[in-house]
Amino acid sequence: MADIKLPKLKSVSEVRKKKKILLLSDDLRMSSGVGTMSREFVLGTLDKYDWVQVAGAIKHPEKGQVVDMNESVRKETGVKDASLKIFPVDGYGDQELLRFLIKSEKPDAILHYTDPRFWRWLYEMEHEVRQEIPIFYYNIWDDLPYPRWNQPFYESCDLIMNISKQTVNIVRNVCEDKPRTEWDCTYSPHGINEKDFYIITEEKERLEMNKFRNDIFKGKPIEFSLLYVNRNIRRKMPGDCVLAFKHFWDQLPEDKRDKVGYIMHTSPVDENGTDLPALIEELAPDCNIVFSGGKLDNKHMNFLYNITDVTMNIASNEGFGLGTAESLMSGTPIIVNVTGGMQDQCGFKLNGKFLTYKDYYEVETLHDWKKWENNDKLTWGEWAKPVWPKSRALMGSIQTPYIFDDRCDWRDAGDAIKYWYDMDKEKRTECGKIGRDWVCSDESMMSGTWMSKNFIDHMETAFEKWTPKSKFSIYKV
Repeated sequence: MADIKLPKLKSVSEVRKKKKILLLSDDLRMSSGVGTMSREFVLGTLDKYDWVQVAGAIKHPEKGQVVDMNESVRKETGVKDASLKIFPVDGYGDQELLRFLIKSEKPDAILHYTDPRFWRWLYEMEHEVRQEIPIFYYNIWDDLPYPRWNQPFYESCDLIMNISKQTVNIVRNVCEDKPRTEWDCTYSPHGINEKDFYIITEEKERLEMNKFRNDIFKGKPIEFSLLYVNRNIRRKMPGDCVLAFKHFWDQLPEDKRDKVGYIMHTSPVDENGTDLPALIEELAPDCNIVFSGGKLDNKHMNFLYNITDVTMNIASNEGFGLGTAESLMSGTPIIVNVTGGMQDQCGFKLNGKFLTYKDYYEVETLHDWKKWENNDKLTWGEWAKPVWPKSRALMGSIQTPYIFDDRCDWRDAGDAIKYWYDMDKEKRTECGKIGRDWVCSDESMMSGTWMSKNFIDHMETAFEKWTPKSKFSIYKV
């Protein structure tokens, strides 16, 4: 009788070749900025990692359920062994759920994303967690002064991937007791999906887009249009945006005024913002200001960017500004307040060289208009018209005692709209194309492809260099 050779038994680690990441963030199926970017980097790395998400939302309709996303993400990405499981929760979860998932799902790392204040329960158990697995953090902070109260949060993380160049410097300065290194404090900007947002050229799609445009403007012969893509909340400055458009409109000859329009893709009325129709009726009654209405899928958002000439964001605090980045990916130029992560979208150069995150160790921020607005050494990309904040007020709350609120003058924003209006349309279109090329480039790293690459590179380095935390810590008394 011939010998029967049994297959060699494999350990669990050999069978599961991929590492598993437990993500704590907004539900990636939802449309918040955090949810949108969570979806982008999860789908972009499914060939490398298995994912489990604690999916946060306010009063989540699927709370307590477990959602297996394998079939849908395999179909969408083409990754045959893609694995994504979602645990919907109200808020952002708790210690009991995390202990259960660590035991049942056996993740190789925890990655959390959004404001550290939402993760106090996680930081309270970081010593317990980091004895077994590392904690990674996808982080943004809008503005100076350095948020010293974030020090214990930052120093409880084994890897901090920062969305803006300014934030890299902020983390390095705040972490005084545990100095950060090049591998555990990195620059990884948001990445916009190149396949979802692009310059529309195909004739059939252009016809569909033009119908969409006519529906929004109700058939009016609009020759130049501005776009607002933000929530109707105070820090997004929707009222100032209306005043800026009115200021621009007032500068035009009367026979040209009815040929310019402003699309506001937002809720017209929000208790966290204002009653925009009432504001418009009183302060800009003759202007063509319309609302795009309701949630739009990526296809129609791409239509929205393509039918407009410029997208403007003059928010007084802004971590990154997804709308203007999507606009650039769609080939539409931008106007931005020089604050937060929107600085990175301008392609600023100092003495002819692109500013890197390392340059911010010295520069710190470009928010100070007296220092930078008319500085001959500072230039920016053809696709952007930056507007410097002329009022910087120190705001705060009990949890965040101080942070600058950067407000530009709405008349400066209106003049920036006029800058793009006065430009020859062909030249403006060319500036938009240059902007798309730039956000896809190695220089900006703001494409979806680049974001996924950065996540893999930075997390793989962290896995190699990470050492478990000891069971005990000794402190001098």
